[in-house]
Amino acid sequence: MNVRRLVRYLILFVLGAIWILPLYFILINATVSPREYRDKSVYAVPEKFALWDNIVDAWTSAGLGTSVGSTLLYATVGGVIGVLVAALAAYAIVGLRIRHGFLWFMVLYAGTVFPFQMYLAPLYSAYVNRNLYDTRIGLLLFYTAIAIPFAIFVIRNHFVSIPVEIGEAARLDGAGPLRIFVQIFAPLSLNAFATVFILQFTWIWNDLLFGLTLSNSSEIRPIMAALAALQGQFSNTGPPVALAGALIVSIPTFVLFFAVQRVFERGLRATA
Repeated sequence: MNVRRLVRYLILFVLGAIWILPLYFILINATVSPREYRDKSVYAVPEKFALWDNIVDAWTSAGLGTSVGSTLLYATVGGVIGVLVAALAAYAIVGLRIRHGFLWFMVLYAGTVFPFQMYLAPLYSAYVNRNLYDTRIGLLLFYTAIAIPFAIFVIRNHFVSIPVEIGEAARLDGAGPLRIFVQIFAPLSLNAFATVFILQFTWIWNDLLFGLTLSNSSEIRPIMAALAALQGQFSNTGPPVALAGALIVSIPTFVLFFAVQRVFERGLRATA
């Protein structure tokens, strides 16, 4: 084995260890009871496997069941509508060639340029004044809107790669703009749509900042906000319960990604 290959393997080993060690600490400390956690090292294997007890405690203490249902609604419906609106907007820019199309694209894409923190104060004030604060429709509107700019960027780049001759041939055959979108652009872009949906679903699912800002009650708040509330109860539940809750809320995104991994990879190649 030459020196270059040895160095490469060593670097890969170090990077793998850096990624695995935090996950190891989470798993180990989520399996101990709160009492054992106070008495043992965070590196040691637990004497009693208490993961299930911690999961039940986290589920009941933070009301994770209700938050999971609410977040599934926000992530699924917000992601789907966001992708649909972005696809129509990208089609108008690329397929219909509207006037100043690139300028409109830059205006819409600007939603991803500015720091999200600058939206907090005006959003909070607008939601309170419009009675949208702490409502499912309010959070659903926000998550749908926030998903559109990045989705337009990805889908527009994919639409540009579709040969112009296909649309022109369809117009010569008498197809209207909507029919061209439904029967030509959409079928050729399913992988791109799926990729954007997965990315937006994951972002909405993992959002904490806006979930805390725009909601308050346990029936409305997203899952990460509920988990943050659980972490604020260390004196009552203990860190192992919060870590067990973190494991629970990570499962849906893992399942979604691995279930559609091939579609995701094809979509990334199509939009590159």
